[in-house]
Amino acid sequence: MNRNHDTRSVEVTTARDGSVLIVSVRGDLDLDSTPMLTAALDRALSQTMPSAVIVDLTEVAFLSSTGMTALIDTHRRIGALAVVSNGPATTRPLMLVGLDEMLSLHADLDTALAAVSS
Repeated sequence: MNRNHDTRSVEVTTARDGSVLIVSVRGDLDLDSTPMLTAALDRALSQTMPSAVIVDLTEVAFLSSTGMTALIDTHRRIGALAVVSNGPATTRPLMLVGLDEMLSLHADLDTALAAVSS
């Protein structure tokens, strides 16, 4: 299978809900596009340290090991990291490598917000 690797195939947006940083990713999170996620996190975290970070992978179609490494690095950097993961493209790989035991996984954004706000 031939995959087109185009960093434009991923979109990373950031928003705040109070003191919580929400980073939403859309598209494929692979070797070529993960630096966009890392850069967005670095920019947002350099402005004001949030009380927690939520990375929303709801619209991610492919999650590579480099994407998972970015999640681990963020978790180590800030501690309070929640991940919204509700499909086989994201939940399955996270569970296969045991990241469901390290990261706080949630099926939707509302649940993740409630978890980090409590």
